[in-house]
Amino acid sequence: MKSLLSIAVLILFVTVTSCGQTNSKSKSNSTKTLTFPIQKSEAEWRKILSPISFEVMVKRGTEPPFRNAYNDNHQKGIYVSAATGEPLFSSEDKFESGSGWPSFTKAIKAGVITVVTDNSHGMIRDEVIETKTGLHLGHVFDDGPKDKGGKRYCMNSAALKFIKK
Repeated sequence: MKSLLSIAVLILFVTVTSCGQTNSKSKSNSTKTLTFPIQKSEAEWRKILSPISFEVMVKRGTEPPFRNAYNDNHQKGIYVSAATGEPLFSSEDKFESGSGWPSFTKAIKAGVITVVTDNSHGMIRDEVIETKTGLHLGHVFDDGPKDKGGKRYCMNSAALKFIKK
C-alpha cells in the first residue's frame, strides 16, 4: 500500500511538472498590461466554448496529460484557436515530446501567439496566449528539438480545434 501511494505521488509530480518547468527569459510581464482586439465577458465565452475549453482558456486551467484530443493526432492539417478559429499551429511543426500534450516547435506564423510570464502555482513559466484574445493556450519551454530551434510549445488540446488537410 505504501509503494502504491509513492507511485501515485510520483505520477502526480511528473504530471504537474512536465508542462511546468521554470524559465526566466519571459517575453512580457503579464496579460494585465496587454490589450486584446477581441474582448468578451466570461458569460460570452461560456456560450462560445465547451466547458473544458472554457476552463483551460478563460480560467487558465490544464487538461489531463495523455487523455486529450490531439496528443496522439498524427494527421496532416492545422490547429486553430477553439475560441476564434485563428490558425495557430501546423501539423508540420508537431512532434512527440512525451509530455502528454500536443507539442509544436513554432507557431504557424508570427504574431498569432504571445508569450507572457505565468507566476501561478509557485512556478515561473512562459505562458502562451492567443494574441487576439489573451486566452490561455499552454506554455513554452526550451527543451524542444535543437535542430528546430529548441522550443517546445506545450498546448492544451481543449484550446485548439484541428482542421484536417
